[in-house]
Amino acid sequence: MDFHEYVVTRRQPLLRLAYLLTGDAHLAEDVVQTALLRAFRQWRRVSRADQPDAYVRRMVVNAYLDGRRRRSSTEAATAPADLPAVAPGPDHGDAHAERTVMWTALAGLPRVQRAVLVLRYYEDLDDARIAELLGSTPSTVRSNASRALATLRKEWTRV
Repeated sequence: MDFHEYVVTRRQPLLRLAYLLTGDAHLAEDVVQTALLRAFRQWRRVSRADQPDAYVRRMVVNAYLDGRRRRSSTEAATAPADLPAVAPGPDHGDAHAERTVMWTALAGLPRVQRAVLVLRYYEDLDDARIAELLGSTPSTVRSNASRALATLRKEWTRV
């Protein structure tokens, strides 16, 4: 498969992954573009890999993690700007409120914990595969998942 064909067929799933990691559609586009640029530069090696898609997914995760490391220490994470405002009303306001609470809690997690949850629950990867993608050990993945879920549970009980 050539690079153009790969991008045409896999761009949307990569964007969804990046959106779940970043919580922001515009930042997700930047992360995927960065990863695809890196993949294009190494396409011969990427296309020869046993699982080129896994290779590029790792590039997306790494681009997300690298971008978060470079962020200034004076900047603070906030809720994504493109989420709909919570509108009062009996129809589905509670669902919007719950979704906003969860997005805010997810955005407040450290980047590695968030990546672990996205890879586990969205990409449906096991701990060993996540550890491989993040360059850590399965026990570190389980520890990060446990801490992240404990934080989300605490946030959820406040509602």
